[in-house]
Amino acid sequence: MTDPVLSARTLTKSYGATRALAGVDVEVRRGESLAIMGASGSGKTTLLHVLAGIVSPDAGTVSFHPASGAPVDVTALGESARSGLRRERFGFVFQQGLLIPELTAIENVALSLMINGMKRPAAITHAAGWLQSLGLAGMEERRIGELSGGQAQRVAIARAQVTGAELIFADEPTGALDSYTSSEVMDALLWSTAGQGRTLVVVTHDPQVAARCSRTLSMRDGAIVSEVQA
Repeated sequence: MTDPVLSARTLTKSYGATRALAGVDVEVRRGESLAIMGASGSGKTTLLHVLAGIVSPDAGTVSFHPASGAPVDVTALGESARSGLRRERFGFVFQQGLLIPELTAIENVALSLMINGMKRPAAITHAAGWLQSLGLAGMEERRIGELSGGQAQRVAIARAQVTGAELIFADEPTGALDSYTSSEVMDALLWSTAGQGRTLVVVTHDPQVAARCSRTLSMRDGAIVSEVQA
């Protein structure tokens, strides 16, 4: 068993009277692809958001163990520090991509690097390499509306990966796609994460997507109720 890249202990989170997380313990292992499944309202997206430092839990801790350097207590960080962690060490792929429609594919990817201080020419070069590796060579100058749903999601995957993020969080990345395109996007996502020694955490309602991952956690009523190792 590999070392953990994330460790979470006794996470609780409520929204009003609704208990979204009910004392969850979970470890995310370095280099694995972990699927989190559950019905709507089970707490799976809340768990992803807490693990990624997007949302603070009411109680409990999340520790990030980078490949080099000391562990980071994510739950003890202020908003600015958590934002920096998400920008520099984590990558994100969402159901709708959340790409900027006014920018081209290559500009959407390069923007992540420029925000972190890289000069535009170098950022464009790095972005082009990722787009090519994900099968989008020749589409660099297309705007998002000129791409298919699957192509746009591969741009989102490139954007998540281009900064060298150790850990990628994907929230229903195939939820808006047909089954064939969903399979293609999962091919790209798994190849570019666990296939390169990085770590993937994916929230999904699709058992076929979960079956592609190396481990699956199932949630109900804010708790993990089962674990399956592929």
